[in-house]
Amino acid sequence: MDIRIVERPAARSLEEAASLLGLQPSDIVKTLVVKRSDDTFVFALVPGGRKIAWAKLRAVLGVNKLQLPDASVALAATGYERGTITPFGSTTAWPVVADATIPGRTVSMGAGEHGYSLFVDADALIAAYGATVADITDPE
Repeated sequence: MDIRIVERPAARSLEEAASLLGLQPSDIVKTLVVKRSDDTFVFALVPGGRKIAWAKLRAVLGVNKLQLPDASVALAATGYERGTITPFGSTTAWPVVADATIPGRTVSMGAGEHGYSLFVDADALIAAYGATVADITDPE
């Protein structure tokens, strides 16, 4: 899979980050670690300007309870600090659920270290991880 990693300055907002990278805010995809009640995790890929719709994500996963773990739990589950999390190179290959708005374009996401972003074809990412693509977000 073709992945391009770029160094980038810190940004104070999604809009500033998009401007620095020459992107639309929706082209920046957050990788959120979501904890299930059985202490397993899922990566939720959420484009900028959108937030997890918890009822939708629970329905897709067929569970009654989900939560965002605290930063130390997310680090232990992935090997990455918040703000750098990516499915690429995670210490565990957790399942990936991508929002339905992501396919068909190149996206930027965390690269595993602060100050860097990676660019990848969303369709290649989805195929590589066997990701479930579903409507899991609402506008912020």
